[in-house]
Amino acid sequence: MPQRFVPPTEMLPVEEALARILDLCEGLPPERQALEEAHGQILAEDVQAPFDIPPLDNTAMDGYAVRAADTAGASEAEVARLSVVGELAAGYLFEGIVGAGEAVRIMTGAPIPEGADSIVPFEESDEEGLRAPGQTHEAIRSVGVMKEAKPGANIRRRGEDVRAGETILQKGTLLRGAQIAVLASMGTSAVTVIRRPRVAVLSTGDELLQPGQPPAPGKIYDSNAPGLAALVEEYGGIALRLGIAKDTVDALTAKIQEALSADLVVTSAGVSRGDFDVVKEVLAREGTIDFWTVRMKPGKPLAFGTFAAPDGRRVPHIGLPGNPVSSLLAFELFGRPVIHKMLGRTPKARPLLQAVADEAIVNTDGRRVYARATVRMGEDSRWHARLTGPQGSGVLTSMARANGLAICPEDRSQIDPGEDTTVIMLDWDQPLD
Repeated sequence: MPQRFVPPTEMLPVEEALARILDLCEGLPPERQALEEAHGQILAEDVQAPFDIPPLDNTAMDGYAVRAADTAGASEAEVARLSVVGELAAGYLFEGIVGAGEAVRIMTGAPIPEGADSIVPFEESDEEGLRAPGQTHEAIRSVGVMKEAKPGANIRRRGEDVRAGETILQKGTLLRGAQIAVLASMGTSAVTVIRRPRVAVLSTGDELLQPGQPPAPGKIYDSNAPGLAALVEEYGGIALRLGIAKDTVDALTAKIQEALSADLVVTSAGVSRGDFDVVKEVLAREGTIDFWTVRMKPGKPLAFGTFAAPDGRRVPHIGLPGNPVSSLLAFELFGRPVIHKMLGRTPKARPLLQAVADEAIVNTDGRRVYARATVRMGEDSRWHARLTGPQGSGVLTSMARANGLAICPEDRSQIDPGEDTTVIMLDWDQPLD
């Protein structure tokens, strides 16, 4: 006979639940990744520069490459007149040598010609005044320097940014735009990074329809799997969308077997006390269970355990509640840190701030309350948190409108209006109106 699920009786604090989950989840192995696909991943090895950057002395400005000594005493009243012996654009080399009394017209990024030791910007020359109407700069054969140049002025030296052999990015570095740019500047086309976790996302319930299917009596559209898959990818993972499993042990078992190629399995619904909540039974039969309730609201019914994969791996499983707000909020608190750990990142909490509660945040049963709120700067120059509307766990728009989670602790029955509350900031980019 199938093993019946005997639930653990302990309702865990949020921090202990997270610690248990992270303890059973491991970082993933490295992979070779194309540079353009590596954004958001973690370097698995140090990266050394293969050559100096810049590889040659080059100009930081458009102007004239000159010998500084030839401009001694130059001023607007008494210009230093130099012969223009050439022109040089970025990406090319000047074949000659800049001699005494000579200048080369040069564009930003071009290598410094031999013999020159300074760049005179165009605005410190009389180039414009030398041109006849309609005349181009190619006709200019001499130029007057109106300000004395100093040796090395406006020159970027070879190796100024990076020296050959220098470690420029260390193992464990998160690759963001600036890091990608540094790697690209060295001609890097691929890097060794920690592999992205593959997260299987599955909804359960006979009442669910896929978005796009026609409405039917007694049915609702599945919002959990699309929302959770989007969060998986937002947090850096790869979502494997497995659709919907019916509320039977056999149907769910078949879907779970399909999911075991992943690094993490995430299901929604089927973890409360209802007669048809079968995730617990499948977890008990196919794997192990560590806990199934957390002292938080919304999101109390949250199952965590592991499944045995055919290749011998233990695949972590997070069984989220079926109510959409509970599902998204619990994945924010527990799924996000797991994905970051698997990516090789140190799991870090979201930013916290203290805000004035504009409305009461009520706690009726000794659980930690996470109230969906919009945070804004008030006229008193303090942050204020305003609830996004009704706080029921089925009011999905309350989550969509929130940029923060205002907390009422377990040992408080209420946060009163005007009282400070701790807020977890979800989205600093959302308008803080």
